[in-house]
Amino acid sequence: MTAGSFEGHYVWHPAADDRQLARACIDVKAGRYLSAHDALKETRGDFEVRAHRSLVLASEAADSDLAERWLAEEPSPESALLWARVAMLRALRMADAQDSRAGTLVSIAQAAAERAAQMLPDDPTPWVAQLALARLRRPRDPAPQGLLTAPPGPWYLFGHILRLDPLHREAHHRFLAFFFTRHGGSASARWDVASFLSHRAPATSPLRLLPLVALVEDYDPSALLADRTWEQPQWLATATGNYNNWFPQVAGYRFTPVLDLSYLAHALFMAKREFEAREVLTAMGPFASRMPWSVFGAPEEQLNRARRSCGLPVPSAA
Repeated sequence: MTAGSFEGHYVWHPAADDRQLARACIDVKAGRYLSAHDALKETRGDFEVRAHRSLVLASEAADSDLAERWLAEEPSPESALLWARVAMLRALRMADAQDSRAGTLVSIAQAAAERAAQMLPDDPTPWVAQLALARLRRPRDPAPQGLLTAPPGPWYLFGHILRLDPLHREAHHRFLAFFFTRHGGSASARWDVASFLSHRAPATSPLRLLPLVALVEDYDPSALLADRTWEQPQWLATATGNYNNWFPQVAGYRFTPVLDLSYLAHALFMAKREFEAREVLTAMGPFASRMPWSVFGAPEEQLNRARRSCGLPVPSAA
């Protein structure tokens, strides 16, 4: 993986340096699906990339009829998957907007995900789409042993995904999000689940970043010394542990994991570990994600602030 150098501007598109995905996104916007088919079919043996590509393509297709048209014209595991992801996004957006049509869209998305799962049974991605919808249905399966609060949730569905792919990144993030307060969860459950999931993973896994995701979710700017939280020993150890164990693995990735690097860079910056944060930001090249920066203000302004603190250039127009 080579992210490239920062040349005076940020690239916010989630395709980042996945050029095949970027080309497919352009075609999807233009109403063409052949390159989307190729981009997805190529990932049948790489579920992490398949999950990411299908989600990014769905975000491009969600406001058009491309997914429905593709599935009708050429039924395949790839067209079924894109339709499941598009239906999932539409249902989540409607639910977040408290639209009365959300319930119908959830049912459509559930059926679409089930169809995609039948077409390629070994693929965990359709099941992850169902897991994303779980926060709207609030299942209450009993938690396994090892959690202090034993929070009920979609444990059976999550367990099925783990049998297909034990360290599936998106599945873990979707599962943790089920316990966010804004989705009907609680702070105690969120911390319990984040700790449980991260400690299941190897030290070299990006899943060790999950507590940092929960920490951003918990951020309250009105709290006393809120911005000093990342300097506390527990969070400094989490950030530096990821820097020492996971970050060196990134050089071997097919594509730059922009979102995970952003969480790590942010945590190191907030902990006043500018040297380490500089290395992470440099590894990202020009690529940027709005999370976690958007939680703290305008994302470009927050990213600029971090880069300046680390002695790195920022866009000249900023």
